[in-house]
Amino acid sequence: MVRGFMMRYFKAVFTGFLLVTCICAGRPLMANSDAVRFSENVNLSLRRTVDLLLRANGDSLSQIPPVKQTDANTFSVQMDHMFDYDKLPETLQRSFDSYHIDRPYSVAVLNCKTGEVSLGYQFFDLNQPGGVPCRGRSREAGCYMLQVRFTPEAAKPQATGNTWLLITVGGTLAGLGFIAWNRSRHKKTPENVPQNTPASHSRIAFGNSWLDTTNQSLFNSQSTLTLTFREAKLLSLFARNINQVLERDAILKSVWEDEGVTVGRSVDVFVSRLRKMLAADPQVKITAIHGVGYKMEVHS
Repeated sequence: MVRGFMMRYFKAVFTGFLLVTCICAGRPLMANSDAVRFSENVNLSLRRTVDLLLRANGDSLSQIPPVKQTDANTFSVQMDHMFDYDKLPETLQRSFDSYHIDRPYSVAVLNCKTGEVSLGYQFFDLNQPGGVPCRGRSREAGCYMLQVRFTPEAAKPQATGNTWLLITVGGTLAGLGFIAWNRSRHKKTPENVPQNTPASHSRIAFGNSWLDTTNQSLFNSQSTLTLTFREAKLLSLFARNINQVLERDAILKSVWEDEGVTVGRSVDVFVSRLRKMLAADPQVKITAIHGVGYKMEVHS
């Protein structure tokens, strides 16, 4: 009896440490989420800015091209006709304020044909006595590329209290584990209690896992994970096209087109998330097809 008690006690402690370790290990994933959210907000801000500039020129019908992201901090969008540059600084800043973007940035207006910088300014110019450079100057009609480059965000220092957190939370969970076991020995645990599983019409099975599309949940033999809307949508796309190569453009169109935003790194970031979630299922693997896209392989 004592031996059984000790085994259950240490099992509770070990489970608590695993839980805290998983929470700490999940911080890079949260950082990736912040980067994707920042990219999406910048995309929406630029689209809003272009829309307002076009309307200011009396154009409410032209289609706004997709916003392109060349790296983590650089975004651009093409404007087929010269816009009112004098209205750009305030319009762009109001758009960033609407999406709570407060990082410093620089703006460049490039000639589509030559790539040369025709106009530009820095974020801090907005508050300078002379204002934004080049205002009021004449400009030639033509195609221009509006490019915004943000100052890279400083890396956040790692928390120094992780060891203390593990010890404190681990000890707390150990105590809770003992209390729970002490109570459970006075109860008769029913056997063969069926687990709640999603309805068949919303369940997609693959390998040793299945996806509940209605509740955005991923189930496997070890755990149940709650997915975001985009994660569930992307995983559903893979699960409905098992062992088939999906081109990157097709993935972007299927998962992100409803927002009218194209974020090049979104596919890579979200695939990385899904790989971590599917790591417990050895039969499932998402493989990158160089220069093409991705494929979800399922082995029996």
